[in-house]
Amino acid sequence: MRFRHLLLWDMRFQARYGFYLLYGFLTALYLLLLVSLPQSWKKNAAAILIFSDPAAMGLFFMGAIVLLEKSQRVTSFFAVSPLSALEYVCAKVLSLSAIGLLVAAVLAAAAGCPSLPSMLVGTFLSSVFFTLTGILIATKITSLNQFLLATVPVEILAFVPAILHLFGIAPAFLRFFPPNVCMDLIAGRGFSVIGLVFTAALILLLFVAACRCVMKMWISAGGVKL
Repeated sequence: MRFRHLLLWDMRFQARYGFYLLYGFLTALYLLLLVSLPQSWKKNAAAILIFSDPAAMGLFFMGAIVLLEKSQRVTSFFAVSPLSALEYVCAKVLSLSAIGLLVAAVLAAAAGCPSLPSMLVGTFLSSVFFTLTGILIATKITSLNQFLLATVPVEILAFVPAILHLFGIAPAFLRFFPPNVCMDLIAGRGFSVIGLVFTAALILLLFVAACRCVMKMWISAGGVKL
């Protein structure tokens, strides 16, 4: 019951600050882009769009979400409530993944992607990875500029190898690299069991690290500059 209320609160918070409106606009924009592309390009274009935006929205927006919560003293309330860090992290992951999965499904359908279940699994794993990474960074910063600078290395390390892998110009051993595994799933190329094991292990480590960082943030809850 407590987790359900937290999840609904997160979704209302995101709606209040225009997340759903923004992604409605972006989805329409991406659809226009896909429609204008030749049929032979649509599959790869959709995979890149899904991986680099709806699947990665947690990385892009977690800084703003956490800073808003800090500025409104929401983190201070969480610190003295019975809420656990795991519940907080899971609510963030699920609420943002829901938006990402919906947008990804629309884009995949428009591009005629061959395997919707595979694409959804890849999008969800990517969303969990990026949201947890966003939480790790957001709990340690005090301004949006710091957050944006801190996410640049993550974007380079995740996006560049995955896009190169999509076009078959990355080293073969990188097929086990978690972002590349997710890209394969999004593109409907199947998956490597070893790659999925590595991806699951990385996500588990990120969950543990994110929960610890959230607890530290609650303990030292204070003011921020936006």
